[in-house]
Amino acid sequence: MRPPARGTERSSARRAELIAIGRKLFADTSYDALSMDDIARQAQVAKGLIYYYFHSKRGYYLAIIEDSVAGLVSFAAGGAGLPPVERVHRTVDSYLRYAEHNQAAYRAIVSGGVGFDTEVHAVRDGVREAIVATIAEGAYGRTDIAPVARMGLLAWVCSVEGAVLAWIDRGELSRETMGELLVKTLGGAMRAVEELDPAYPAPAPARRDA
Repeated sequence: MRPPARGTERSSARRAELIAIGRKLFADTSYDALSMDDIARQAQVAKGLIYYYFHSKRGYYLAIIEDSVAGLVSFAAGGAGLPPVERVHRTVDSYLRYAEHNQAAYRAIVSGGVGFDTEVHAVRDGVREAIVATIAEGAYGRTDIAPVARMGLLAWVCSVEGAVLAWIDRGELSRETMGELLVKTLGGAMRAVEELDPAYPAPAPARRDA
């Protein structure tokens, strides 16, 4: 689906610009409701330019999803040298910062726009797995965790997606309050995991300064 590598910085910048435009378009309008003519008109570019870089509307949409995913995962996966509880807090805060400052991209990742498209869903599932791995490494010191622990973390990640969509839409809570709420619900999920599999103890909570 990807075009051949372009040899100039100008081409790379143009492609990135089209992806940024596409994030906003697909955040506001469903995939099926946008034609290539609509996209070209709203982006104020020739339709052929979009075909040149992405080959098709589907290729364009997948490029937007993949670029958004890379940004989110990179944002959330830092803090490797921190103690476990601090790393969990940092991961949640980074996740929320990304969603708050890249709302169109975040909606594209978790909502999608092409119905039951298996390739788009695979990309979204990859994000979930990356976040599960980040939390597992921070909490348990490893990513190869048992099924009960993995499912407990995955259930939490899936619930976070819906909650964060509502959070950026409503704006009722500060990022700090939302982060504390998500960390506490994660703690509940991890305590449930510990009850079912004592090999995965929940990290002891840490005091947080106001």
